[in-house]
Amino acid sequence: MTLAYFDCFAGSGGDMIVAALIDAGADLEAIRAEIGKLGVPGVRLEAEPVRRCGMAARHFRVHDDAHDHAHRHLGDIVALIDAASLPERAADRARRVFRRLAEAEAAVHGIGVQEVHFHEVGAVDSIVDIVGACVALELLGVDRVICSPIAVGSGWIQCDHGRLPVPAPATARLLVGAPTRGTDIAGEATTPTAAALLTTLAESFGPMPSMHVAAVGCGAGTRDSEQLPNVLRVFLGEPDGAGGADTVIELSANLDDCTGEVLGATIEKLLAAGCLDAWATPAVMKKSRPAWVLSALCSPADAAEAERLIFTETTTFGVRRRTCTRTKLLRRHETVETPYGPVRIKLGERDGRVLTASPEFEDCRRAAEAHHVSVRHVMAAAETLYRTGK
Repeated sequence: MTLAYFDCFAGSGGDMIVAALIDAGADLEAIRAEIGKLGVPGVRLEAEPVRRCGMAARHFRVHDDAHDHAHRHLGDIVALIDAASLPERAADRARRVFRRLAEAEAAVHGIGVQEVHFHEVGAVDSIVDIVGACVALELLGVDRVICSPIAVGSGWIQCDHGRLPVPAPATARLLVGAPTRGTDIAGEATTPTAAALLTTLAESFGPMPSMHVAAVGCGAGTRDSEQLPNVLRVFLGEPDGAGGADTVIELSANLDDCTGEVLGATIEKLLAAGCLDAWATPAVMKKSRPAWVLSALCSPADAAEAERLIFTETTTFGVRRRTCTRTKLLRRHETVETPYGPVRIKLGERDGRVLTASPEFEDCRRAAEAHHVSVRHVMAAAETLYRTGK
């Protein structure tokens, strides 16, 4: 399992993310080939060595020789990605990043997601940055992304909508739930494109996790300041065998006037929105009323949307929020061939030892339905085959 840790000590731009991944080993020619599938004419990509405050890095540039200034909607960009036959995980990551961008822009302007015109973000270089970053992660085999607190800069920027404070409104929306920090850098240290990439793809934020580093990449921004190297670093490697740790948000709300049907539907929507888990616990509230405590566990980047769903779908007037640090077993899958078909076994490891092994329920359910046997029967067969190695 390959882990990428982004160190945003000076902020980040979409081009800096691509550049760092190329510097860490992603093949530029392979990225060019995948970007070429988007069918956008006149695109040339370069990655050249540079120095920022004496620090060696890579600078990624997109040349738009066709001068494509189209203002695209979310549907237009998704259609480009769908038609490009990109690697499946890279395409899924890119679609999720663009949807998150669209949701942020829609919230800023008070319009529907499909009404958003991607002005600067919809320009060719930003499309290439987002798709290029997702393709580069796939070329490097990155399974997990973790990010440091994100530097946001200070002061003001000039954009299509006039003079705006830093972080710009869309960037500020994207950073909800993620740890940020101010810097002495005048201007925009983190762009909306980078904020969308990092907050969509990172499973957690915090210090560098315990890992065996295999490569380090440095991506440079355009500016060269004497204050701080305008560089983003990425560390690639394997998490150590002790297990993993991350930071998650636990949301909860007390409900004494909500039906079971509404509660069940809300849990389904929370899970569909990316929550790691969602559940309801019986409780007794004031006036001895039977009630439920609705809870959801999510990454910091998904907390705002999960909170919105709880307010929208239930009758609560308040949602509690708690930041939790959790320790996890390292997870991987092995497949066993049962008489009812292949079944994946989810393994949990710590210190190099498998501590738990569980058949994937959906695999067992499908196999049971296909062979007209009980799910328990398939699960038992899968467990036996894994334990005996036969």
